[in-house]
Amino acid sequence: MEIKLTKENFENEVLKSDVPVLVDFYADWCGPCKMMAPVVAEIAEENQGSLKVGKINVDDEGELAQQYGIVSIPTIIVFKDGKPAQTSIGAVPKENLETMFK
Repeated sequence: MEIKLTKENFENEVLKSDVPVLVDFYADWCGPCKMMAPVVAEIAEENQGSLKVGKINVDDEGELAQQYGIVSIPTIIVFKDGKPAQTSIGAVPKENLETMFK
């Protein structure tokens, strides 16, 4: 299951998580983001319990996007122990994302 992340729940869901968190920074109008959406959803379903998956709409949560230096979307960041551990920018194959958290 994917979690909609906002500045209100980001600290609890991501920074204080006891499992890695894959965060997808996206926008509804972004073509490559739409291509990645089913891949991100599949990863969320396949890794329930061992990985959280959250989505941040950069148009709605510009402050979070700015805080993490998002200048191109989609950008996917895997957080481990409350810190960004790996980053992927652009539409990439599922296998590339899986290597970020496994």
